[in-house]
Amino acid sequence: MNTSSDAERPKIGRREANRRATEEAILNAAETVFAEAGFGGATMQLIADLAGLPKANLHYYFASKEELYRRVVERIFQIWLEAAQAMDDAPGPAEGIGAYIDAKMEISRRYPNGSKVWASEVMHGAPVIQDYLETTLRDWTAGRAAVIQGWIDAGKMAPTDPQHLLYMLWAATQHYADFGHQIEVLNGGPLSDADWRAARESVKQIILRGIGVAI
Repeated sequence: MNTSSDAERPKIGRREANRRATEEAILNAAETVFAEAGFGGATMQLIADLAGLPKANLHYYFASKEELYRRVVERIFQIWLEAAQAMDDAPGPAEGIGAYIDAKMEISRRYPNGSKVWASEVMHGAPVIQDYLETTLRDWTAGRAAVIQGWIDAGKMAPTDPQHLLYMLWAATQHYADFGHQIEVLNGGPLSDADWRAARESVKQIILRGIGVAI
């Protein structure tokens, strides 16, 4: 026989699922609005309208526009962090950097607006997330640079500056999100699945060959 608490568990699960779904809808809408209008041009009303929610509901989840904006930025960065795990656990640059490029290209395909929000924020001097750049991003970059330096020291790739290699990886992969419209114009339309595969392999081959890694 179920106790009252047992009977309530499915309802708690549904509430949590609904809460997460609503938060996801808000973040997706916020990414779109911030990407198109920037932080200054975006309003909580625009975001609420795009998410299909009353503005009061939006404020229930996020008290201010700045809080929501930081969450959007942190979400895309967290997704990028997860992609970098391929480098941390890989035996060498062919596997690590190759998998990182694969993951970053897929992120550019699936989360173009998040990447655009990050790029716009940084290009404007990071007025909202400067502290984030000086702490989380700086620490993350140092850690990945150390992994790359370890491969260099082991003779697994040509000597290069690890930080500049990371900058190149970011530029090459995030370009497909940040300048997606330009790519679509030059491509004669949106990239197909085959186009994305070809782009991913081209970026991977050019970078890995450039650092002396056999593929």
